[in-house]
Amino acid sequence: MVKKRNGQDLPLARKYELYEQTVQNVEADIDFIESEYKKLKSRDARTLREDFGGTGALACKWVARHPENLAWAVDLDPEPIQYGLKRHYALLDDEQQKRMKYIEANVLDDMEFKTDIVIAFNFSYFIFKKRNQLLSYFKKVREGLNDDGVFFIDLFGGTECRQELEEETEFDNHTYYWDCDKYNAITDEATYYIHFKDNRTDEKFEKVFHYDWRMWSMAELQDILWDAGFSEVLTYWEEDEEDDDDDDDSTTGSGLFYQSREEDNCESWVTYIVAKK
Repeated sequence: MVKKRNGQDLPLARKYELYEQTVQNVEADIDFIESEYKKLKSRDARTLREDFGGTGALACKWVARHPENLAWAVDLDPEPIQYGLKRHYALLDDEQQKRMKYIEANVLDDMEFKTDIVIAFNFSYFIFKKRNQLLSYFKKVREGLNDDGVFFIDLFGGTECRQELEEETEFDNHTYYWDCDKYNAITDEATYYIHFKDNRTDEKFEKVFHYDWRMWSMAELQDILWDAGFSEVLTYWEEDEEDDDDDDDSTTGSGLFYQSREEDNCESWVTYIVAKK
């Protein structure tokens, strides 16, 4: 029998370890960022700002990729920053650490530096529920980019993203739950939780992470990016990977993305929008 426990009972290190194992794929994100930036600008990007950076896992990987890469991870919450310093920053050598900096600050604050790339991944910018708030953030991002800078965001959607349901994904030693607890069809506001279960002990830690978001659509985000002054906004879609073992011809994402302007909806999708300064 599954024993339910409060998410706060999960040790801090295990909390972020499970999140990074389950939710993030920083190597794939960096591959996409590097590739698309070079296609758009015919040169390699060298400086990156990770907004809502949390543990700074991506920023740390960025500086490890190339000896000229610099990165900053910006987040308001000191908790994931402290974990990131111990888990990711500590693994960098002395020279790499000089090129990586955590900033405990609001992403709306003025920054004293500009970068080739700004990213806002894991949908964290969904915390801005009003259009004028999100527009202010996008304008601030644009100010923080070099003249040939590029802004990358990810987003998710599909028919299931606004349904009150709990999705379960099992891994070797744990189970991940993505729980849409509440959705308001009038305001597009939603409450999400992440739960984890330890498969070895059958302990389910509930509400480990909590998200109070506005569910922005791809069309809305494009319009706001244009209004923020970006010169070009590009939308991407994920290639399908056929499952030969599935008799119903269903598909899964391949992890490869292409520029697109028209796609059919599906139950669930995750993709990118890229905006050029």
